[in-house]
Amino acid sequence: MKKLSSILPRWFPAVVMMLAIFVFSSQPGGNLPDFYNWDYFIKKASHMIGYGLLALSYYYFFDFDPKRIGFAWALAVLYAATDEFHQSFVPGRGPSVFDVLFFDNLGAVTALWLYEKFGNKKWS
Repeated sequence: MKKLSSILPRWFPAVVMMLAIFVFSSQPGGNLPDFYNWDYFIKKASHMIGYGLLALSYYYFFDFDPKRIGFAWALAVLYAATDEFHQSFVPGRGPSVFDVLFFDNLGAVTALWLYEKFGNKKWS
């Protein structure tokens, strides 16, 4: 079993991403910026980027082991679901199953796929 001192630093990126997502989703609905015509696109793209980075940070914790890529994805989607539930308690916000099942899921899957396709190659 790995020593705790070698495991904790590998969790750091995931903890940072979870905190960032929590802070952004804790903003009351009236405090959110309005991007006018681009509002929907920017906010949903932010979902995809945030959960893509979260999935990659979980995958990093697992040493980018392809056998654990599904677990990294599942953890990201599970966090998305719990965060949407958390938003039900934030004034002016509400939970969206569609955000979890589509945007957050797609962001996690896309980031993990891109990493496997392009990111883990040895550059010579």
